Amino acid sequence: MLMGLLMLGDASVRTMVERAGLAEAVGYGTVWVADERFYREVYSCLTHLAAHTSKVSLGPCVTDPFSRHPALTAMAIATLDEISGRRAILGIGAGISGFTELGIDRRKPARAIREMIEVIRTLLRGDGVDFHGEVVEFHQGRLSFAPSRSAVPIYVASNRPLGQRVAGAIADGAIMEACATVYEAEAFSAEVTAGAVRAGRDARSVKRVARLNACIAPDGGTARNALRPLVARYLGAGRLRPKMLKEQGLELPVEALKAVADAPYAAGIAAYLPLLPLITDRHVNALTLAGTIEEVVEQVVALCRSSIDEIIIRPFAPEGGTIEETIANFASKVWPQVVRSVG
Repeated sequence: MLMGLLMLGDASVRTMVERAGLAEAVGYGTVWVADERFYREVYSCLTHLAAHTSKVSLGPCVTDPFSRHPALTAMAIATLDEISGRRAILGIGAGISGFTELGIDRRKPARAIREMIEVIRTLLRGDGVDFHGEVVEFHQGRLSFAPSRSAVPIYVASNRPLGQRVAGAIADGAIMEACATVYEAEAFSAEVTAGAVRAGRDARSVKRVARLNACIAPDGGTARNALRPLVARYLGAGRLRPKMLKEQGLELPVEALKAVADAPYAAGIAAYLPLLPLITDRHVNALTLAGTIEEVVEQVVALCRSSIDEIIIRPFAPEGGTIEETIANFASKVWPQVVRSVG
């Protein structure tokens, strides 16, 4: 089992370096930076983090096939791998941020991810590529330097069954956002397994990763309140579509969802705040890690006992606390109990 830290480029680079150093010091295995428009540029940040760490794996979580050509991603991740001493790891997803502003047509995302991985892996092997896919085109090109490794680990992030099956078929790992319940984790794992079996792979070779917003506080209600606005956005935007919402009676009223249906991605959380009165603790618990140390331990143990191999947290500060405290508390107070319980 591994634990990872995800950071958004909404903090200064200096702060990100400090948080990455803290994560490495307290035992995190991976540090990810979101490739999110229009925050600080992901590979610039990762390069700086590589210079100030020595053990953690580093990579984007996630980059996409549309805003940056897969060949440029291959070039960037190979460069990061060289700079970091073979610590690069690549997270790929369908993406959404900045697409409206950049005029990007996000078509056939699962196919685009599959084609992206094929092109990247071929380039990292040092081979030339002449690729004509349904989405990706690359005409008789190759990297003009020898990558440090021919096989940087690639993880596919998706909350949709088709993308999860693609991860099972061709990736080293699969990432699901807001996968906070055993029910959701098992449904996620089943799709990954189906993709692996169909491709003739050993399903156990594909890591299952839950990507969760996290907040820990002495008072569980304070932690849940910190994440309640993000849950409102999750449910209002409707992009995640967790399987368990309908089965557990957690879907929001149709009329409430219609009121925020036209909110642009760039509007952030603010557009969804009218939904806050509808967001119960059950909603928060179903989509995040939020509570006391004991509550979070219980939730993570259940996930790891079901099918999850790794937890990536994006840490949030409770009222009166700090993000750094959440990073440290998860590693020093939650994770050791999880390891003892799960083995």
